[in-house]
Formats: sequence, C-alpha cells, structure tokens
Amino acid sequence: MFSFLKNILRKNRAAPDPATQKRDMTSTDPVVRAQLAGHAETLPEILYYLARDEDASVRRAVAQNQATPVHAAALMAQDQDADVRLVLAARLVDLLPGLSTEEHSQLYAYTVQALGVLAQDEVLKIRKALSTALVDCADAPPSVAAQLARDVEREVSEPVLRFCVALSDDDLLDILSGHPEPWVISAIAGRETVSEAVSDAVVKTEDAPAQAVLIGNKGALIADDALKVIIDRARDFPEWHGKLAMRKELSFDLARQLSGFVEVSVLDMLKKRTDYTPPVRTAVADLVQRRMAYTASPGGQKETAEERLKRYAADGNLGPEVIHDAIVWQDNAFVVLALAFLARVNVVIVKKMLHSGAARPIIALCHKAGLPMRLAVVLQTDFARLKPKDLIYAKGGTDYPLTEDEIQWQLEFFGVV
Repeated sequence: MFSFLKNILRKNRAAPDPATQKRDMTSTDPVVRAQLAGHAETLPEILYYLARDEDASVRRAVAQNQATPVHAAALMAQDQDADVRLVLAARLVDLLPGLSTEEHSQLYAYTVQALGVLAQDEVLKIRKALSTALVDCADAPPSVAAQLARDVEREVSEPVLRFCVALSDDDLLDILSGHPEPWVISAIAGRETVSEAVSDAVVKTEDAPAQAVLIGNKGALIADDALKVIIDRARDFPEWHGKLAMRKELSFDLARQLSGFVEVSVLDMLKKRTDYTPPVRTAVADLVQRRMAYTASPGGQKETAEERLKRYAADGNLGPEVIHDAIVWQDNAFVVLALAFLARVNVVIVKKMLHSGAARPIIALCHKAGLPMRLAVVLQTDFARLKPKDLIYAKGGTDYPLTEDEIQWQLEFFGVV
C-alpha cells in the first residue's frame, strides 16, 4: 500500500532561495505551494507552516517530504484528508530505523506519538497499510504494534499477530487471556518464535486448530507439561501424531505416552529419530518393539485384556516395563489383571487397593507382586492420580519406603493373606 505513495509527488529541480520560499508559501496557486512543500531543501519552518495549508495536495507533499520536521507529524496525523494521513504513515515508518539511538529520543517520541494516533485511525485502509508496513519493520514501536494487534479488523491485526517481532510476550499473553477469536490464537501459534509461556497459553485455550499450528511450528518452544496436555488430546486428532513424533522436546516418557495410540507409521518415525542420544534411541527402539508386540494379537483379532494377559504370562514376558507401558497407554483393565496375576490377589481387592486414594496400599500391592518401587510411583501418579502431597516416593531412589511389617499390615487390612 505504501510503496506507490512514496513517489506520487515530484520534487522541484532547483532549490528556491529563502526569499523565494517565503514568497511561494503564500502563493494563491496551490501548484506552486505544493512544489515548495515537496522540495527537499525547503526550510523546516515553512514546511511546518504548509502542514496547515487549506489544499490537501499541499499537505500531502509536506507529509511525504523527508525534510518536514517530525514534530509536525502529530498535527498531520489528525489531518482531515485520509491520503495525507496515509502518506504520513509511510514516511514515519521509513524514519524509524534512524531514530533508535539516544540522541534521537525526542524525535522518536514524536514519531511514536503520531504512529499511535494513526494506529487508531477511523479509516481502515490507513490502519491496514500501517499494519502491513510495521510487520516488516524491525524497529516497530512496541506500543503501536500492541495497538494494531488488538484491532477489531482481522486484516489489520492478523499480520501483526503473526509476524511482528515487536510484540512482547506480555501483550501476547494478555490477548490470549481475553478469549480471542480462533484465528487470533492460530496467528499467535504460528509466529516465527513462540516462547514456552505463550505456547502454554495457546494450549490452555483448548483451540484444536491453533494447537495443530503450534505442534507444526518448529520455532515454538513447548514445555513438557504443555506437550503432555497436547498428547492427551491427540488421541482424537490423528493428524497431529506425525508432527508430535518429531517434536524436539519429546522426551522418552512422552514418547511412551504417544506410542500408546499412534499408527505403525508414526511408531516408525519415532524409531528412526536421530536427534536422541544413543541410550534414548535404544530405549525408544525397545519401546516401539514392545508396542508392536502389545498390539500383535494372534489371528489379527482384537484381544481382550484377559487374552493379552494370558499371552504375556505364557511367554514369560509379563514384567514391569510392560505394565508401565500399559499404565501410560491407559489400558487400565490389563494393568489390574496383571497386578492381580503377579500378586496372586483377587481382582476386586486389587481395584480397591488401587482406588483407595492412598499410596500405602499401592506400594504394598506392588511389593506383593514382586515389582520395583519405581512402578509403584507410576501407579500412584498415572493410574491412581494421587495428589502430590499424598505421594510416597522410593527410599534412596529405588528401595521400598515401607517396612515389612507396614506392608503386611496394609495387605491384611484389605484381606490379603
């Protein structure tokens, strides 16, 4: 929008002397005044005078002239002629790169003040043109960018939300907190760089299209907690799976969670990732192999939890890793049956112990089943969903924290002998 405006007025070939300038500024011919207003060597005080000229073509020439003093911008930003304001906006944006040093602080203040007025202009084409220009301006004033980002017109605000680097995280978080339109969330999610805080706010909106944009954005930083929330939702969005499998933040634990419901092709993507450390690559490869085995029911028929248990028990492969996988994959029926089988405890009692709302019965059950304490912690957090204050962790990182007598008391309390 601005590019064609920069050359719509032609400057005089020769610079008039001061006396001639003073004469021409009061000429009755608007063409003469417009030529004077557009000349690069016209005196600043005369340009300031002409900024109030009754003829719009003269004021447009003043607005475009690089010699016009910046403090005239505040006056011209409220000019009644929309084209004057449009030309002024183009010139002010051009000035910004040279006004960032301390010595130009007052000029910068005038410029920002005028741009702030233009950012609220009632004419849409002016706000739209200003938005488009500032998107490509590395020196865009943050306050003006924030104004435009909140504009009610999508064609004004969307480019700023999507591309303007001057927008702060505070502004983005404030916009996201105001229950914005879905396109606003997607525009923010698609920015070249997105901080963890902003990504978290995008996830909390629960807007599925915006989350899809975020997942596919390599410049977005997504914290573990936010990525876990996304993976929890991803069961219902198969189109997310491939992009999630390639997220650089995907830890082994999150890969385990994701592997519980994705297709074989996505499992293969996980297995082929080269950015993991060698130990993690090995662990992921083992995980994928377990997942393939977990779903490889004989005859191609869908297995019940009971049938799967019999298969694992018969093969001698019913161990803590398989149960851990099943917990994360939310195969609760299999988890209950596996614990009941290994502990030789009735299924009804196992369910009571797991859903008691306390950590001690779960720890006692795992001990009875001959499983490591680390699995008891996973059962507390991911299966029973105990509150953090109610969790009991391993002693020394691996050992059971309860004594033999305490474990026996818990078992007897639930009728396990």
